[in-house]
Amino acid sequence: MSSICVIGTGYVGLVTGTCFADLGNEVTCLDIDAAKIEGLKKGILPIYEPGLEEIVRRNYEAGRLCFTTSYTEAVPNAEFIFIAVGTPQGEDGSADLTYVEQAASQIAKHLAGHTIIINKSTVPIGTGDLVAGIVDRSLNGNRSTATFSVVSNPEFLKEGSAIQDFQHPDRVVLGSTNRQAAEQVAELYAPLSAPVIITDLRTAEMIKYASNAILATRISFINEIAQMCEALSADVKVVAEGMGYDKRIGPQFLQAGIGYGGSCFPKDVKALAHMAEQSNLHPQLLLAVMDINYDARRFFVQKIERTLGSVANRVIGVWGLAFKPNTDDMREAASVDIISLLVRKGAIVQVYDPVAMKTAQRVLPGAVTFCKDPYECADNADAVLLLTEWNEFKQLDMERVKGLMKKPVLLDGRNLYEPAEMGKLNFNYHSVGRPAVK
Repeated sequence: MSSICVIGTGYVGLVTGTCFADLGNEVTCLDIDAAKIEGLKKGILPIYEPGLEEIVRRNYEAGRLCFTTSYTEAVPNAEFIFIAVGTPQGEDGSADLTYVEQAASQIAKHLAGHTIIINKSTVPIGTGDLVAGIVDRSLNGNRSTATFSVVSNPEFLKEGSAIQDFQHPDRVVLGSTNRQAAEQVAELYAPLSAPVIITDLRTAEMIKYASNAILATRISFINEIAQMCEALSADVKVVAEGMGYDKRIGPQFLQAGIGYGGSCFPKDVKALAHMAEQSNLHPQLLLAVMDINYDARRFFVQKIERTLGSVANRVIGVWGLAFKPNTDDMREAASVDIISLLVRKGAIVQVYDPVAMKTAQRVLPGAVTFCKDPYECADNADAVLLLTEWNEFKQLDMERVKGLMKKPVLLDGRNLYEPAEMGKLNFNYHSVGRPAVK
């Protein structure tokens, strides 16, 4: 059993701390947001993640997991300190390291003995060196006897399946100038029986960015193919299936739709492109990936306009607001861009999402109407848009939906439904990269 401190209680920090506690370690999750910490002590989670609430409750009641705002309480006795704070995107695409730097500075003030500091946040190449420098200068300035090592341990957690991803990782990546420190961190993950890659700090940091960039590239690639399929009367879903059987390609991240979103892909691709430009390189593939991603949303709005003639004064229902199912996260969600464009063009928009309604009220235009269920959302609508592929939407009574709508027009941004089935129900059905059914 190890003593662990995790700084930051967002998606990465809370999941990491809770899962390490579930492996039998003593974990203190630290956050400077007092309201968030008080909520966690009462069992109120700041995020929606399937399965997380129960694991937090179990480990908190068992005394393996605790929450605090105090570095004095959390740091001195910790053998391992994970930095899992936010790195928001700047206007130029660079990652803002303010919170990382603040955490490193505070850690240095409270270190005792030897501590391994682990960068868990997604950070630009060279941040491990930055953290080491901040801590080293502070310790030397204070004539401290404490010692430390820095390890990069990028996260690969997908929102909506973060618990599963932590407990069954494809790999654990560790980077450090001190191999022994990296091996000690590897021991924390030993119960998970995952492959471990130990490398230098900068290579570990690059693995994270490169991994997200290639996944985003696959999504943009299939969305560009989808545009061609629509123009040439091919079916992108079958095209992707045919591609996926090739072992060199595989089926993952080849689902055509309205683009990627969330807290990782948009920010990380832009940050990697920024780092390339800062190094006097031309990241033309990454720039194209970002352009295609936005175009997928713009093309979808154009499809709505072609279908309806005009969206001005048309009632449009929207099913799904979160950037993906099983989360309430709307950061860079396609729904935000699409709804904002529709509202600017004069559409009357009514929306529904199984879990993201509270988040949506903070980020969507004020003119939007929030509905209690999918049926209310479809009521009197000239068209319904499917923007997030929640399982709930697979089970709807589509005859009832059609009866509620002013016109049976359904635009499926995630290819959730089968065109033939929608045709049997007499929907005017349009999806992405597949033939329309009118």
